[in-house]
Amino acid sequence: MQTPAVSVLLPAYNAAPYLPEALASLRAQELADWELVAVDDGSTDGTDEILAAAAAADARVRLLRQPHQGLVAALNAGLAACRAPLVARMDADDCMHPDRLRRQVAYLQADPGVALVSCLVECFPRAAIQEGLQRYEQWLNSLVTPEEIARDLFVESPLVHPSVTFRRAAVMDVGGYQEHGWAEDYDLWLRLHLAGARFAKVPAVLYYWRDRPDRLTRTGEAYSLRNFRRLKIHYLRQGFLRGRPNVLIWGAGRGGKAWGVSLAEAGLAIAAFIDIDPKKIGRTRRGRPVIAPEALPPPGELPLLVTVGVKGARALIRAALAQRGYIEQRDYLCVA
Repeated sequence: MQTPAVSVLLPAYNAAPYLPEALASLRAQELADWELVAVDDGSTDGTDEILAAAAAADARVRLLRQPHQGLVAALNAGLAACRAPLVARMDADDCMHPDRLRRQVAYLQADPGVALVSCLVECFPRAAIQEGLQRYEQWLNSLVTPEEIARDLFVESPLVHPSVTFRRAAVMDVGGYQEHGWAEDYDLWLRLHLAGARFAKVPAVLYYWRDRPDRLTRTGEAYSLRNFRRLKIHYLRQGFLRGRPNVLIWGAGRGGKAWGVSLAEAGLAIAAFIDIDPKKIGRTRRGRPVIAPEALPPPGELPLLVTVGVKGARALIRAALAQRGYIEQRDYLCVA
């Protein structure tokens, strides 16, 4: 059997209401040289029957069945079965633009220095998309180049998992998907980043990302803010904070205090908090002083984490730090 240009990895669990639309968008792809590796993770709602019918009708569809073990196990089972050197993720309740696979495959073929390519996304159904998700969508779609994605990699996951196509070898080299009690996709991005991988996006909306109340990212404890901080700190200690146990935190509000707790739990010491609020300057947080930006030490003396996530604040803080000679990703990182 000839190796396809791309394997589409689709885990499914009780997705029967949405699967027909997802499969139709796959069949409509301009690039026809694909295989679908669909993993039914012990569904009980007819998902298996829909996928079995798709496999019977199209030789490009391969169905794997397993008892319900969860997303990470399903992803790894499917990844092991993918035959192509490129793997495109897809979720069973989403849809793809007809040109998604062609453009992402072409991007990776043209640029061997990029390990993973995503695209712009559109959340749907639009009438139900709340303001928070709209802001996240706008932020996601503002990060396109490898430099933009790397700069904001610790702010939040800059890649929608089912929108990515990656080099299978690169993912296997860092251990595939792993279960650590936090977001498995973000964990993978950070492991790839530490290994030197570069990410990019096709600057067009090629993926339609369904939002629904029971989506795992809304309901799973692994996707809580505390676990996102734990995940980030785990990889910060292997990279930006490696050998640097004393940390400055920009932000003495709720976000900064939460980061202070998580950093202390990880055994890191906070030297000071930085804030622009005159009511906070001169006081303490967790026993450490709150200082004004003007009192910052010289660049490179202590690593700085920017924990302020208020709309528009990140750009202002970046400008202020640039004036003081701080270089992003060397002297400071935005983590919220």
